[in-house]
Amino acid sequence: MSDAQQTVEATRASLAELAGKYLTFRLSKEEYGLEILKVREIIGLMDITQVPRTPPYVRGVINLRGKIIPVVELRVKFGMDSTKDTELTCIIVVDVPRDGMVVQMGILVDTVSEVLDIVADEIEPAPSLGAEVDTSFILGIAKRKGEVRILLNIEQVLSTTELVKVAQIAESVPAPAEAA
Repeated sequence: MSDAQQTVEATRASLAELAGKYLTFRLSKEEYGLEILKVREIIGLMDITQVPRTPPYVRGVINLRGKIIPVVELRVKFGMDSTKDTELTCIIVVDVPRDGMVVQMGILVDTVSEVLDIVADEIEPAPSLGAEVDTSFILGIAKRKGEVRILLNIEQVLSTTELVKVAQIAESVPAPAEAA
């Protein structure tokens, strides 16, 4: 087998690994997908407490059933303009591995769309946009019924040093006692 054939086969195998169920959501006019196994829950917008001296894309923290969870405004993290929250704005709580543990973090999105079962034939590799553009947070591009969805590697999206610090701050804040 030639090197080119080996490369094609390796690409097919890695895309086959990406096939599965994805929770899709919108930011502006773009559609994104997260591996459903990384999603803990979807909650409506609730009070978010701002944390001083955090990056602009960190909206703050929420108290979810006694657990403090940092919330990232994904629009701002991706360099889009922030918009007013609507009745469709929601928080997707995801599980992110950190230092051998699983940390819960929230991502603020415009709206959740649906859960899709995406097969390998519908997935293309992440595009190469040049050395100066980091696309490591893109698992692949799903094409289905004429629409394109960007499949996200949520661990890469939420892996920056600042987010790790925010998650550590959130873990160190004692949750208020639940009302009996």
